[in-house]
Amino acid sequence: MKKISLWIFKIAGWKAIVTVDEPAKSVICVAPHTSNWDFLIGKLYYWSLGRKSGFLMKKSWFFFPLGSMLRRMDGIPVDRSKSTSVTDQVAEEFTRHEKFHVAITPEGTRSLVKKWKMGFYHIAVKANVPIQLAYIDYKKKEMGITGIIYPSGDEKADMAKVREFYKNVTAKHPEKFNNSL
Repeated sequence: MKKISLWIFKIAGWKAIVTVDEPAKSVICVAPHTSNWDFLIGKLYYWSLGRKSGFLMKKSWFFFPLGSMLRRMDGIPVDRSKSTSVTDQVAEEFTRHEKFHVAITPEGTRSLVKKWKMGFYHIAVKANVPIQLAYIDYKKKEMGITGIIYPSGDEKADMAKVREFYKNVTAKHPEKFNNSL
């Protein structure tokens, strides 16, 4: 899968950038997220590195036969009807694995949002794992993981670092990307 993904990624004119070592466990904050293409580019990128990362999706999407395909791609069904919060459900997943990564788009939608959802941060704090900062830059045609933060518990200070990281990244639809956390 690695060679095929890398070939497709390169043939499409994209560059894969990585400047930080992959920890054993992490939340991967992926932004901006303004297009359905982001998912495909993100998966090709990660597979081209030979890495494995889960992603969150509504449980209702995990029906036959789509559910089998999503699980093979490391999809994690999120059951919003459970009494436990989504952040608790995902943080619990970290205790079940020796090596585990989950990619989360903090915007939570491809539409313009006024404020990012903070679940990615709260999951990292609850699971006591770092946050890898991944970006998809359509202007440069590159995707990368070039930042990592270890949540201090001071959400305001940590999110200032995250906002700074994404300030010069160009979304597929820039008018839909709000870097206000």
